[in-house]
Amino acid sequence: MTSLPGGSDHGCSATEPHPPVCARCGIPADGLQPTTWTCSVENGIRQFFCDACSRENLRAIEGRLDSSGW
Repeated sequence: MTSLPGGSDHGCSATEPHPPVCARCGIPADGLQPTTWTCSVENGIRQFFCDACSRENLRAIEGRLDSSGW
């Protein structure tokens, strides 16, 4: 998981009342807790990214770039 610098992963729980949707490609998660997905807080907004989009953009994620920079 990624979080804001100096912060915690507060708010990145996948326990939403409905499955999250990938913020990059729009695919819905198979369940309520997509363990292979990435959670990111960008500009104070929690976003989830599927495992495929996470793998494709690993360098950007590691560099802590907002998804708009991908």
